[in-house]
Amino acid sequence: MRRMLGSLLTAAWLAVAPAGSADAQYTLKTANEAPPKELKEPIRHLLRDQKIQVQDDKGDVLCDLWLRKELAAKATPQQVKTGLTYRELEETTVLGAVRFPKGGSDYRKQKVRPGVYTLRLGIQPSDGDHMGTAPYKEFCLVSPADQDVKAEVMEPKALQEMSAKSVPGGSGHPAVFLLFPNEKPANAPALVKKEGNHWVVNAKEDVTAGGQKTALGIGLTVVGASES
Repeated sequence: MRRMLGSLLTAAWLAVAPAGSADAQYTLKTANEAPPKELKEPIRHLLRDQKIQVQDDKGDVLCDLWLRKELAAKATPQQVKTGLTYRELEETTVLGAVRFPKGGSDYRKQKVRPGVYTLRLGIQPSDGDHMGTAPYKEFCLVSPADQDVKAEVMEPKALQEMSAKSVPGGSGHPAVFLLFPNEKPANAPALVKKEGNHWVVNAKEDVTAGGQKTALGIGLTVVGASES
């Protein structure tokens, strides 16, 4: 049974900036740019040469994102036909990387240091400690680029411990960003405002499942935090 966030894509994949006022506006831009050299080569090799950048209404960069070239999923033909979800991916799968030029704030309102981080899929535990803290159970956990050295999946507990190093002060909790469903992904990334003043980067990931080529929609929260 998958487990995570013992002490996660929480997208709430994490808020990369303070929640901000309800009338704040953000924009998305894309550019051809190789992934940051701070990433270890096995992970850097997985990522596209496309940067997705989110800016605030003053033109300041909140974050830069790089997604994977392709994901592998364990899915039945019926699941491929009806559309993949995050649950067809293996927990702790690398989904991409993020850079916070000025630091950020995750879905739990924890501060995240400026720098480059990997993004791995996490599943929020079904226990009393996490009841009602997020509308979905799928998150991205961010981990410092110099700590995440292998592209393979890992034990969820090891990911939690590695991700916790992203947060100053030693809270012991991973840095998490909430993931919204994206059931009909468009070819081009887009920034969408959701309920609760969540701003979400919607993007399309190519996937191989059961020998078939398909796609998975990613919905990463870049602005927004839990009210709990």
